[in-house]
Amino acid sequence: MISDERKQRILDMLRHDGIVRVTDLSRIFGVSEVTVRNYLADMESKGLLSRTHGGAISSYKPYCSMNFNQRLETNHADKDLIARKVAELIEPDDTVMLNAGTTTLLTFRHLPADYSLNIVTNSISIALEASGNQNFNVVLIGGSINAKYQFTFGDDAVAQLKKYHADKLILSVDGIDYDNGFSTYYSEESSVDRAMIEQSDVCIIAADKSKLRRNAFAKIADASAADYIITTGKATQKERAVFDKYGIEYVAAV
Repeated sequence: MISDERKQRILDMLRHDGIVRVTDLSRIFGVSEVTVRNYLADMESKGLLSRTHGGAISSYKPYCSMNFNQRLETNHADKDLIARKVAELIEPDDTVMLNAGTTTLLTFRHLPADYSLNIVTNSISIALEASGNQNFNVVLIGGSINAKYQFTFGDDAVAQLKKYHADKLILSVDGIDYDNGFSTYYSEESSVDRAMIEQSDVCIIAADKSKLRRNAFAKIADASAADYIITTGKATQKERAVFDKYGIEYVAAV
């Protein structure tokens, strides 16, 4: 019974913080780190979390099964904080690329409506909303359509992106790892994301804390591709050293 109560507390901590560490749990529960690792291994086998080096993160399996609107509501407060911070980096007359994602959609909604902006995106949702503002020149990248998550992809989309140059790219990702870089669940969109990075002067990674220390299915780019990482999570000392090495500005949105 005591172990079940501890596991429930681990789940509560994951829901709140998105990550737990073995050393912290050992101290909180007054048990050995071996015991904590056994708890985490058992919980991972049941699909309740994913273990990482030194701890665990919340499982993405429930998130994967959500539709777009359900994802929009998940971690909404964190995403909105990030969106507001990212929007502060946009200036009048910028050309802004945005990939598809709930965080990029929220960021778009915080862009000043009176700015004259070029918006280039593969997000159907962003394009539809942006088209209602006469100050925005909107380009929806063509190609194949993922109807469930409302984005375009494929060779045609990549070829069209190469026609445009952006001052700033706002990139929503599913995984941030200082060793392996940035990743997404969708291999079909990863090539679009890479093309956006290549065509932009400044790359702004926008992702809530649940994406930290996670590797999703398809790699987008190395960590060095980013100019800004804006999130609600705190970076470790080792992570900050890597980001500093690449000249990345790491911003915790609060």
